Amino acid sequence: MQSQTSPLGEFDLIQRFFKTQSELMLTKNPGSVKLGIGDDCALLKIDPTEEIAITSDMLISGRHFFADANPEWLGWKALAVNLSDLAAMGAKPLGFTLALALPDPNPSWLEAFSRGLFAIANEYDCPLIGGDTTAGPLNICITAFGGTPKDKAIRRSGALEGDDIWVSGTVGDARIALAALRHEIELSKDDLALVEVRMHQPTPRVNLGLALRGLANSALDISDGLLGDLKHILKQSSKDAEIFLDKIPKSSTLLKQSQIIHHQYAASGGDDYELCFTAPKCKRDVIAKISADLNLPLTQIGSIKSMQHSAPEIHIIDNNGKELNSQQATFLLKSFDHFA
Repeated sequence: MQSQTSPLGEFDLIQRFFKTQSELMLTKNPGSVKLGIGDDCALLKIDPTEEIAITSDMLISGRHFFADANPEWLGWKALAVNLSDLAAMGAKPLGFTLALALPDPNPSWLEAFSRGLFAIANEYDCPLIGGDTTAGPLNICITAFGGTPKDKAIRRSGALEGDDIWVSGTVGDARIALAALRHEIELSKDDLALVEVRMHQPTPRVNLGLALRGLANSALDISDGLLGDLKHILKQSSKDAEIFLDKIPKSSTLLKQSQIIHHQYAASGGDDYELCFTAPKCKRDVIAKISADLNLPLTQIGSIKSMQHSAPEIHIIDNNGKELNSQQATFLLKSFDHFA
């Protein structure tokens, strides 16, 4: 971002790019928000029959996105990754706060960023209700709030032996987009456009999460890689899993790559923000109807097994019905490490 001759002050910045649009949303539909931006705290009206789900995600320039990233896409993604967490627990979005550090309050950058931010906020009826701004290296931190019926949140710890393991949409596209942008692989212009949207403007599966209430035994969103994230369910549920490698859903763009690349990117690529969930086998017909109703592919990729050792394991089955050995499976089980 380039410096301006007349830099914006903090409160001018908030009023111009965030407060006005937030107030407009709340005027149209206040929902659970009693008081939004403008006081020391926001106020949410709490329904005694519900619980509040709270999630925070931070995006750091150079770590989570390129320094020259499109600010409109960045505004969308910053909220999308939080809505994805709410979706995984079956929570309905209520509102969010934004903490934003900027090296320079560039009006054109802020205009584009807020446009992307409020585009997704309006789509999922999730108003901005507060936050903070300061000077510093570009850092975007959002805390989102959602509501779930009391004791009905979908947790990671509920997987049961015999459950099917499901994945929404396709996985691996964000990773192949990143590889192309890093010039690790070559994609056609059309293919890059298709997967780049998946990387920069992911779709949080909020409606799926709501539909899975009372149906899924466990769930999480796929942010750091499918199999690596699945291990969080297994650890908290004290279970093993069997996964059929060829069943993991992949886009036609990803399938154009070599078998080793499309398997690796789909299994461990990350940044997909699809949902992985488990449900009893007897619910397959219900899940098929949800898939049709939402026009969203839901793919059964394996099943939950009893834990055989002191730590959970994922048994990966190849297209010949044979289990991969530990050396073969290693590159598929890696996931993104925020400190690596």
